[in-house]
Amino acid sequence: MVLNEQNHMQGSLPLPKRWSAKKKSQVVLRLLRGESIDSVSRDVGLPVYTLEDWRQQAVIGIETSLKSHENSPLSNELDKAMRRIGELSMENELLKERCRRKHPLHIGRPKK
Repeated sequence: MVLNEQNHMQGSLPLPKRWSAKKKSQVVLRLLRGESIDSVSRDVGLPVYTLEDWRQQAVIGIETSLKSHENSPLSNELDKAMRRIGELSMENELLKERCRRKHPLHIGRPKK
């Protein structure tokens, strides 16, 4: 049985036609907190298989975000780029300091 907004239980979430990620996450959090999937299904008016799919996607997303990316090629490339940026910043600071001196471009023996 599919519920619509008119016969939906009072006090529960309204039934949107398209579920935003925020609304989906609120429903999934209810499931992860231990609420019965059947009661959540009745409350939001969605089939159990949809809620199971959302919960599975959320768990996969959590696992993926918690995995270490230390050995990935992109991470290594990023580390290299960050080191190079650091080197260039140091060179830039040294050049700025040289320019602040009284005679930054003077080459040769100092005057007596």
